[in-house]
Amino acid sequence: MDRRFCGLAAALLLLVLLLPIAAAALPHRAASNATGAQINSNSVLVALLDSHYTELAELVEKALLLQSLEDAVGRHNLTIFAPRNEALERDLDPEFRRFLLEPRNLRSLQTLLLSHIVPARLGSPQWPLPDSRPARHPTLGSDPVHLSVAPGSGLPAVDSAEVVRPDDVVRPDGVIHGIQRLLIPRAVQEDFNRRRSLRSIAAVIPEGAPEVDPRTHRLKKPAPPAPAGSAPALPIYDAMAPGPSLAPAPAPGPDGPRGHFHGEALVKDFIHTLLHYGGYNEMADILVNLTSLAVEMGRLVSEGYVLTVLAPNDEAMAKLTTDQLSEPGAPEQIVYYHIIPEYQTEESMYNAVRRFGKVRYDTLRLPHKMVAQEADGSVKFGQGDGSAYLFDPDIYTDGRISVQGIDGVLFPAEETAPASTTAAEKKVVKVVAKPREGS
Repeated sequence: MDRRFCGLAAALLLLVLLLPIAAAALPHRAASNATGAQINSNSVLVALLDSHYTELAELVEKALLLQSLEDAVGRHNLTIFAPRNEALERDLDPEFRRFLLEPRNLRSLQTLLLSHIVPARLGSPQWPLPDSRPARHPTLGSDPVHLSVAPGSGLPAVDSAEVVRPDDVVRPDGVIHGIQRLLIPRAVQEDFNRRRSLRSIAAVIPEGAPEVDPRTHRLKKPAPPAPAGSAPALPIYDAMAPGPSLAPAPAPGPDGPRGHFHGEALVKDFIHTLLHYGGYNEMADILVNLTSLAVEMGRLVSEGYVLTVLAPNDEAMAKLTTDQLSEPGAPEQIVYYHIIPEYQTEESMYNAVRRFGKVRYDTLRLPHKMVAQEADGSVKFGQGDGSAYLFDPDIYTDGRISVQGIDGVLFPAEETAPASTTAAEKKVVKVVAKPREGS
């Protein structure tokens, strides 16, 4: 009896001694969990960013999905179906690609990319047999994927895309399969069809693109609506004062998808702004007198397109030589390279180059793109000696046309084409921008 009592007392004494040690360890463990699991360098997410699937990795960064995928890979294994670079560069419809890269369609881009990721480890051994039914697996997006075997080639398939490189990248927390083409969820396809038919922008109030917090790189939540009966947001003096001449674009009327904006008036307004601003008379002269670009830009804006004009100042235009302007169509091609078919402000471009380092913008001069990067606290366009800095920000911004002043004339990088290139292949193609809603 005494031995049993002594053993019980010793056990209680040991428990009392261990309790403070356990209590001290619990806060440290809780704090480590609260800070979030660190991504291992051998993670499948790191392997994706460093793999040869560069187009998919770039889209993941543009869609602001890195933080979400880091959280997902910390909870469970991932299976990533990565399309080939050719499937995203050449095989994808250019209009659909432009739709995905527009800031207002960020949700559609996120849904499309998450539909390529399954929150489970699915290697080649987990693939169904040729004679069995397709295996259905949920994804991080809206639509599930169905794994099967293609009847003709006998290759593994995901929905209607064949797996051309099974188990291409294998990591302890996931696997990457290379697939033949992009998987497009039904919701994204419906959004694109509505945008292409202009039904979604007909007789509706324009909505701005989703705003991204530059500190956290997450979407900002819209402010809640003001309750009924609350005080007006503007002071009475501001409400009584007449609006400035550079007012935001009005909401479209109920007369159909076209003709919402008076493009010629907006173009004339921004040209007058260049003249009154001072230092951009040469650019205004090219738009009005040397070319018919002012009329063309007005027609584009009337049709619902948006434009960002990088306007070189007079000092930069004076450095142009006679040879650069004497060739037929040279002034038009110079201006086309300075027009971006997106609505960008100084803040949006600076946030983009701060986040991604280098950003390539489409221009109206195909196939050349405009390269922008951060330099000296500003946005630098071009590379080398032919670069220019954003000199006068937001000279004109009305929701449809944005004018940014730069201190140099930009030219596309010289491409070393083979001697056998024909004149038809060297011909510069001009495109127009895609219709967007006003901000």
